[in-house]
Amino acid sequence: MSHWIVAPTLLPALTAAYLILFARNDIFHQRIVSVAATLMLVLLTFGLYQLAGDGESRAYLLGNWPAPFGIVQVLDRLSATMLLLTACLAFIVVVYAIHGWDRRGRYFHALFQFQLLGINGAFLTGDFFNLFVFFEVMLIASYGLMLHGGGPRRLKAGFQYVTINLISSTLFLFAVGLIYSVTGTLNMADLAAKAGQVGAGEVALLRTGALLLFMVFAIKAALVPLHWWLPTTYAAASAPVAALFAIMTKVGAYSILRMYGLVFGADAGPLALVAAPWVIPAAIVTLAIGAIGVLASRTLLDLVCFSVVASMGTLLIALGLFDEVGIAAALYYLLHSTLAGAALFLLVDLIAVRRGRARDRLNAAPPFPRDYVYGGLFFLAAIAMVGLPPLSGFLGKLLILDATRETAHAGVIWATVLGSSFLMLVGFSRAGSVLFWKSAAQPPQEEEEEPKRRVLPTVAAGALIAGMVLLSVFAGPVSRAVTDTAQQALDTRAYVEAVLGSIKTARATGH
Repeated sequence: MSHWIVAPTLLPALTAAYLILFARNDIFHQRIVSVAATLMLVLLTFGLYQLAGDGESRAYLLGNWPAPFGIVQVLDRLSATMLLLTACLAFIVVVYAIHGWDRRGRYFHALFQFQLLGINGAFLTGDFFNLFVFFEVMLIASYGLMLHGGGPRRLKAGFQYVTINLISSTLFLFAVGLIYSVTGTLNMADLAAKAGQVGAGEVALLRTGALLLFMVFAIKAALVPLHWWLPTTYAAASAPVAALFAIMTKVGAYSILRMYGLVFGADAGPLALVAAPWVIPAAIVTLAIGAIGVLASRTLLDLVCFSVVASMGTLLIALGLFDEVGIAAALYYLLHSTLAGAALFLLVDLIAVRRGRARDRLNAAPPFPRDYVYGGLFFLAAIAMVGLPPLSGFLGKLLILDATRETAHAGVIWATVLGSSFLMLVGFSRAGSVLFWKSAAQPPQEEEEEPKRRVLPTVAAGALIAGMVLLSVFAGPVSRAVTDTAQQALDTRAYVEAVLGSIKTARATGH
């Protein structure tokens, strides 16, 4: 049992406590500790990713209490991939934030570390009750981060965000209560072993609990019709917070995969793939609404928010196949869309500051100095998000289209993916032409003082775009890695054996 498995939750928890107790009045001290801890998290998660590369699932039993009675964290390719992605994104975001955003509130870095605690815990936990606990840690920290800096707009959006998540948390408790009342367990491996053994009289009750839980995860993943909170919330948050939030919707997608690909997977008897009929239709509508939102947006920030909604629809179309090819395509697109969404949120902030009073409104304004730098970065991020060659968005959508080629919904999926890509192309093209071409024709306002050059934040945004370039250049190795990850994510037998041992494995698979 490797003790390093618990470190991605332990490190941010201890860092947050230290920041509150010993550095809350010293922003320079906070920055050093937060950046150093996040860099350590990158190195740590990279090591765990290498450890998980052998294809073996590893369970960490807290207090050495045996599962399913004790708390368990599980490391496999899927959780290791999500941990590494989160750590890399967090490091870039915290580097961006130390340029000034963290000064707008005393506890930014502590909340940032608590947010990482919740996200990492959600990716590692092996039971649904502790998934609820880590969800709450993540959400409480996100409330504080979203309100960071204050203002009526954030307060209003924060109220809506809190309300929808309180409803989500209540549904979560109802769902786990129903599941526990039928199976007597919330451990994922134990539940996978028992789901197919439930008596005929209790199948309906367990199905109700499973579908309630799907509603919770659908809210987190911004799946239609439960997506409406995302554009308002992300648009109100500060740029680094919105960029970090790009990984939060992926927590919902990850949970759907764990719950309905593993626990209620193909071996779950009458409850096999219980949520599968709902995922793809809802994802298609999510993609369509997101693309229409991009086309109709009047500000650059709204455009990016709706593009995130569209990207979640695209991702969940592939994930909803619940087969190896579909999940592999979804994981590749997940990596891409996280980087693309975060890069665009940071670029919106950079562009808005340079445009002065016009901010991010999509109307012509006087040009700003050296706009070719941000124009080039925006062009690359836009073609990546839309899915044009040669960047990773094009490859991700190509993998998804190929994965859905033989499905019953193939015609609708292809039409929606291609049609939405066209709408998003028009929307991003219109935004780029207004921001950079039409603005260039406006007379400059010399009385406005030129904003200071923001080198470090620009480098941070560029690093995210460079990540998408690397995803494209190394598409072959990355595709093989996500294919191996998808294969392991659907292997119920290996997961159950890693957590519970060979006896429960035999029960889960009928051997």
